[in-house]
Amino acid sequence: MGAKMPYMLAMIIVIIYTAMFVISKAAFNKGMNSFVYVFYRQAAASILMLPIALLLEWKNVRFMSFRLLFKLFLYAFIGNTVGPELCNASMKLTSATVASATGNSTPVVTFCLALLLRMEVVNLRSSSGVAKVAGAVLCFAGALVIAFYTGPSLSPVNHHRAFSAGTAHDTRAPTRGTWILGTFLMFLSNVTWSVWMILQAMLLKEYPNKMLVTTAQCVFSTVQSFAVAMAAERDFSRWKLQLDISLLAVIYNGFVVTGVAYYLQVWCVEMKGPFFLAVWNPLCFVFTIFCSSFFLGEIVHLGSILGGILLVCGLYSVLWGKSKESKSTGHNEVNTVHVAHDGHKHKNHQREELDQEDQA
Repeated sequence: MGAKMPYMLAMIIVIIYTAMFVISKAAFNKGMNSFVYVFYRQAAASILMLPIALLLEWKNVRFMSFRLLFKLFLYAFIGNTVGPELCNASMKLTSATVASATGNSTPVVTFCLALLLRMEVVNLRSSSGVAKVAGAVLCFAGALVIAFYTGPSLSPVNHHRAFSAGTAHDTRAPTRGTWILGTFLMFLSNVTWSVWMILQAMLLKEYPNKMLVTTAQCVFSTVQSFAVAMAAERDFSRWKLQLDISLLAVIYNGFVVTGVAYYLQVWCVEMKGPFFLAVWNPLCFVFTIFCSSFFLGEIVHLGSILGGILLVCGLYSVLWGKSKESKSTGHNEVNTVHVAHDGHKHKNHQREELDQEDQA
């Protein structure tokens, strides 16, 4: 059971995120404002995480300086407020399939940003370096295909929607300009998420308490997203939650995605490492294609599938390059240790011979 646990966790995480894309898109089709949705989602996550953090971590609380609190506020704005706002705005303009497909670009975008910040090094004379560059090119090509090539449409798996749309406007096919804008916003969302992950890595070195850091950013994001929602939606009648898919989306994203999925990901990464979890991302794309078509009656276009395949190929190319590079680095370190050990033995042997000559 222990050996199978990481695979079970990875599959559960994939299912959770597939449901997130489908349920969120259904809520937007119902007419829910995406800015109000982000506020409710962050508020639900804060309600869940704040008591848990206070209960489990109150003994480990360290003093937070004003500088650290400002960082938490800024990082929350980048990753917890702006990122989801862009993602949801994109999903309203495109589809759940596009949102899931472009999610495969996040590790590649993170690699490119790390390269610009000189946190990554690429050796074009090695196969791993070529693979990482090729992955970045494939990712960019996939984005262009999704944005500019629609292609023939594939009939929905189920013509009877499980989640009905709110108005005829919500079911209308997006125009070409709208589709390109939506794809651009989704990749911009992935860029903000990648920037946030790099900043998180540096922040956790300064304050290594994941629970408190995550909870603080969640609370800050609730305040920020409330201000954004107030500015974007002045009609408070549209803030009201009904007993429908909108309420389900808020509860699911706030509790299940933010609460359950976060800890499952941490658990899985601790057992198998980040590469293992990233390899499962394309499965979410496949599941989302089927589920969005079945439950939402969403029309999937050939361009989205081809672009998604290019993104998946780019993801695996970068992951393969990183994996090969890590193995090569580890092998060189082992060789260095062996050489140093052999040299140390040789010096000891020479010392013993000199001692014997002095005694003679």
